[in-house]
This record gives sequence, C-alpha cells and structure tokens, in this order.
Amino acid sequence: MVTGDTGREVSKSLAGDVLAHAGRTPEASALLWNGTAVTYADLAELSQQAADRIGLSALQRNAPIGLRVRKSPDSIAMILACLAAGRTVFLPSPELGHDVLDRLSRRAGCPDLLTTGDGPTDLLTTRDGPPPAAAVPPDTSLLLSTSGSTGLPKLVPLGAAAVDRFTAWAAESFGIGPGTRVLSHAPLNFDLALLDIWATLRRGGCVILVDPERAANPRYLAKLLHDTRPEVVQAVPMFFRLLTQASKDPKRIADVRHVLLTGDHAPRPLRGTIARMFPNALFHNVYGCTETNDSLVHSCTAEEAAEREVLPLGQPLPGVHMYLRESDAVLAGPGIGELVVSTPFQAHGYLGSEAADESFFLEGPEPDARNWFRTGDLVRRTPDGELALVGRTDFQVKAAGVRVNVEEVERVILSHEQVLDAVVVAVPDTLAGTRLCALVRTRPEVALSGLKLLAHCSARLARPAVPTVRLTQDPLPVGPTGKPDRTRIRDAFRTDPALA
Repeated sequence: MVTGDTGREVSKSLAGDVLAHAGRTPEASALLWNGTAVTYADLAELSQQAADRIGLSALQRNAPIGLRVRKSPDSIAMILACLAAGRTVFLPSPELGHDVLDRLSRRAGCPDLLTTGDGPTDLLTTRDGPPPAAAVPPDTSLLLSTSGSTGLPKLVPLGAAAVDRFTAWAAESFGIGPGTRVLSHAPLNFDLALLDIWATLRRGGCVILVDPERAANPRYLAKLLHDTRPEVVQAVPMFFRLLTQASKDPKRIADVRHVLLTGDHAPRPLRGTIARMFPNALFHNVYGCTETNDSLVHSCTAEEAAEREVLPLGQPLPGVHMYLRESDAVLAGPGIGELVVSTPFQAHGYLGSEAADESFFLEGPEPDARNWFRTGDLVRRTPDGELALVGRTDFQVKAAGVRVNVEEVERVILSHEQVLDAVVVAVPDTLAGTRLCALVRTRPEVALSGLKLLAHCSARLARPAVPTVRLTQDPLPVGPTGKPDRTRIRDAFRTDPALA
C-alpha cells in the first residue's frame, strides 16, 4: 500500500501492474479497438496524456474523481491515470439522466465529473458548492453502482485489496496470461469489467473491446468474434441471444476456451445454440453481484450446458462462505432460502447514508468476525446439496391468493425456443387483485402465437402463474444499466388496455 496525492492510503498496484507491461513487452497488444491494435506502450502514452489533460493535482483532493465515459482506449487510459495517482474513481453509467447523475455524484462526495470529448480535451464539470462529505473508505479504488432496478442506484466502494484478490483469482481460474485474448462486451462501469478488462490487462493479455455504439448489432458481434478469435468470453444472456440472431446457422468459433454465463438465467434453448457455437469451450455458470463480485461457479462441458434444464449455481469460490437464510434462521437442510454470502472481494457497506440500506450487510456472530451480505436471491438446495436459483425475494407476488415468483414465470417463457426475451410484471386488477402480464419478444423469422405460448406456460406452471401475454419483435425497454425497465413495462400494461 502507498499513499497517493490525496493523503489517503490507496493501492496503485493495479495501474502499476498494467503500465509495467509497457516496459517489459511494449509492442504486445493491450487492446483491440475497431480493427486497430493498441499496444502496451500506446496505452501507457495515452494514460500519461490523460493525466496531463486532466490536471489531477488541480482537482479537489480527498474526493473521488467521476468519469462518465463510454468504453474506449481513451477512457481506459483515463482510469489508469487516476488510479496511478492514487485517486478513487467513480464510474457512473453514461446512460444516467442528469438528475440521477447529480444525486449520485453528490452522494459520492464527487465534485468533479469528467467525460471524454470529441477532441483532445476532456470535458470537466465542477459542481456548485461543496458536495456532502461522503465517508469513502481509505483503500477504495473504484466506486461502482447497483442497477437501480428498485430505485436510486446504490454506491458500492470496492477496496484495492478486494480488487487485487479478484483479478488474481480470475486470471488463474480462466488461464489469462500474456497474449490471452478476452472479449469485453459489458459497459466499462459494470463489475464484469474487473475480469474482462482489468484482470486481463494486469496479466499482459489483450482485451477485445466491443464498440458500445454497436454492442446490440448481431452481425457486428458475430464478425468481431470471428475476426479477433477470443479465448475467453464473459457476457450476460442478452449478448448470446444477439449472436444467435446474426445467422440462422451460427458459425463455430473453435478458439474460445472459456464461456462465462453471468448476470441472469440462460435458458436451455439458448445454451444449446451457444454450445454448438463454442464446441471446445468449458462453460461456467457464474453467480455474483456488484456488492460481492463472483461468489459461486459451476463449470461443465458444452454438452452438459446444452442438456441440463437449469444449470446449478455450483460451488463457492476459494475463500467464499455461504448459507441459506429462512425466516432469520439458518436453513441447514434441503429447501428454499435467501442466499447470504461472504467473499474476499466484497464491499463492506454502501456509500452515503441516504442511499444505504445496511440491512443487506450483516456482521457475523462471535467468533465469526467476517462480514456477510444478503443477496436478496432465493436459492433452492436439493437433498444432495445442489443449489439452484429460484428468483428474487422482491419479485414474489400473490396472484389469485397463490404466491408466485415472476422470475420463475420468465424462465418458463424463455425456455420456449422461439422466444428471445421476456419480462413478467404484476399489475393491480380490480377483480383479481393482482394479475401477471408478460411482454415477450419473439424471433423475427417465426410466427409464434399468443395461444401457443400460453399452452407452453400452462403445461409448466400452476394456473395462477400463467400470465397474460403480449408479443412483440421489438427490443424490450431497458434502464440505464441495460436491465429490463420493469416500472415502464408495468405502467404500459396499466395504462394501455391493448397490452392487457
């Protein structure tokens, strides 16, 4: 640990390890960006240029620096420059509206917000008046935020030591070393970037950057994979759905050694298709959240990934502890309970008292001194000890007097081979009290009817859980972090009779 120019102890090891490759292997490719290779020497030069432009010494000390940036070589260089100077970096989503961004920046105690400009100069916004003094933990490297699906996003401070431990685990587990090509599809502010960008650069690998402007273009994504031949691919199910839309008969990509499924449930039909696309890959069903990073993983062959109806959550990562909680007590045997975890990579609380819901962070009883995090995810443990995700505790509703988890309903809909995406919401009803409504995106080349989909659901769900269905071939509404905008979808069902 070293003391940065803020006077606080901040680890510079991540930036130092990355930039050290400029001296050892200056001509090795650090980034592939729109057909151009950025070497480690180039990246170090971009980082120095960013430091000179930003003028770090002139910005307020003892405060995070906000970078509202899209993924690019320039934005990665800006982050490296700030970390190398021992500064905490706040990474809000570039899709956030002005009001939400302003509230989050003040909550983070962040007076300065930088964005990358079209020219050589970065754009600096300095807020009027001093922001509230947020108690940023002294070893914080990165400030990320949750998805905000249930309200204002919460701020998650990631300590330098936690980031160091995670990047070391990721590189070792997935064979990331000098020259390893790793695809980066997720936005720069997502926790997935800790693996596909920072673990890769730390070990001298090569990050294949997906252009954010074309991240939802199926043909672009398919061509990028074939042209750049990644060895490690980590992404949410939406990415793999996009790949399947590029062609009716997707080509095989033999170079991929590891496929990491994360962020959400990947239905069996989708896994069957991508198993054929990546026949030589080991598949990993990775469970984690922003607050704790990865916690559990199940690794299997492409054949198992294609055949199993639901992939289990797997085993805890090294150093990770977990238990299931039912009615404030530990669930010892089989059953369903809320997953509670403690990881070497986790934050120890949210930042900012107004945003913090510290009920999610628990202190272990003596002599157990570790900190725990309530994930809010319901998990089923079978008699033989296998764990499977059921859904969110906050996605449980009562329909016709029966308790239903809407995520389970979504998984049934997504198991239909002609469905691309689906969101189920609970809508108030004057007669039934609550009714379930599903907005479903189907494949453009098929003619799936609502009756056929209802028959599919009726064969797999209890009657109260069968939703009213609305079909579309348009992308479903999403929020700033790319997750479904459930509030907008629910409001649409409530106000538009044609949707119900």
